[in-house]
Amino acid sequence: MNLSQLAPAHIRAIAPYQPGKPISELAREMGLVEADIVKLASNENPLGISPRAKAAVQAEIDGLALYPDGNGFALKTAIAAKLDVGLDRIVLGNGSNDVLEMAARAFLMPGLSAVFSEHAFAVYPLAVQAVGATGIVAKAKDYGHDLAAMRAAIRDDTRMVFIANPNNPTGTLLSGEALRGFLKTVPESVAVVLDEAYVEFLDPAERAPSAAWLDEFANLIVTRTFSKAYGLAGLRVGYALARPEVADLLNRVRQPFNVNSLALAAATAALDDAEFLAESKRVNDAGMAQLTEGCKALGLDWIPSAGNFVCIKVGAAGAVFQALLGKGVIVRPVANYGMPEYLRVSIGLPEQNARFLAALKEILNK
Repeated sequence: MNLSQLAPAHIRAIAPYQPGKPISELAREMGLVEADIVKLASNENPLGISPRAKAAVQAEIDGLALYPDGNGFALKTAIAAKLDVGLDRIVLGNGSNDVLEMAARAFLMPGLSAVFSEHAFAVYPLAVQAVGATGIVAKAKDYGHDLAAMRAAIRDDTRMVFIANPNNPTGTLLSGEALRGFLKTVPESVAVVLDEAYVEFLDPAERAPSAAWLDEFANLIVTRTFSKAYGLAGLRVGYALARPEVADLLNRVRQPFNVNSLALAAATAALDDAEFLAESKRVNDAGMAQLTEGCKALGLDWIPSAGNFVCIKVGAAGAVFQALLGKGVIVRPVANYGMPEYLRVSIGLPEQNARFLAALKEILNK
C-alpha cells in the first residue's frame, strides 16, 4: 500500500509553497560564484540585521541548551509598549505565516469557507486547504483587493476573510478608511485577518490604526512580521494581535516553544532600533524610485507598490526570469498568482538595483 493514499484528499491536493530561489542553489546550477549573485526575490531587507538585534543574538548564544521562554514575555512586553496593547492580546509565531495558520486551524474546518483576493499571498489558500475548508477567491480590482467583491463573496458558511495590506505580491494599498468601512459590514461570525507584513514601509499617515481597532471589532486579527523591515527573515518571528478571547484560542493551537531563543532576543532588540528601521525605509523609498525610473526608461509598466518590492510587466516573464538567472540575478516570477507577464522584484541596495536594471535592459534589447 502507498501510505500517502491514506492522507485526506485535501492534503494530497496541496501544491507546496514555492519560495524564492536561494543563492546557493543558483550558484550550483549555473556554476556561478555566490558572491556575484544578486537576490531580489524574497522581499528581504538588503541592509541585513539591525546592530542591536545582532548583539542580542550573540548575547543569547550561551543559553541555547535551554528551552526558550514559551510565553515570550520580554518580546510581548516590548510589543505591548510599542503598540499600546495588552499582553493578553499578543500571540507570537514562527514568522507571521505561523499565526496565519493558527487562525485557520482555530476557526476553519471541512464544511466552512474563507475568502481571499485574487493575486493575494499564496499562504492564504494553503492554510485554508490544509484544514479542509473551502477557499473563495474574490476578483481583484487593478491587481488589489476589491472590498465590495470580498464582502459579496462571504457566504453563510464563511468564517474567515484574509486581507493583505499592503498586498503581496502586487504592493497595492487600501486606505484605513476603506478597511474600517469594510470591517463594519462584515458579520461578527466572520474573523477578518489583516496581514500587515509590510506596514513598516508605509509613511505614518498611510498606516491604519489597526491595533486600536481591536476595541471596536471583536472579530479582527492583525498579523505582523519581523522578516521584512526588521531584517530577521532567517530567524522566523512574527505575531498576531487580537481580542484576549481570540488570542487564547490561537495559543491553544500554537506549538510549544514555536519561537526560538535567538529570534525572541533579536526581535525584542530590533523593536527598539528606531535608527535601523528608519534607514531601512529610506533605502526602500530610494530604491523604489530607482527601479520605477529604470522601468520608465525601458518603457515598461509596473504596479505602483507600497511594499519593498515592485511587480514589473515584462511580457514573457518566464523566459526573462530564466535569462536573468543566467546573469546571476534572482527575481520572482508570479505566474502562480495569475500574473504571467510580471516579475516581482524586491528593492535592494543601489548597486543591486542597478545590476538588475542593466541585466533586464540587455535581455529585452536582444
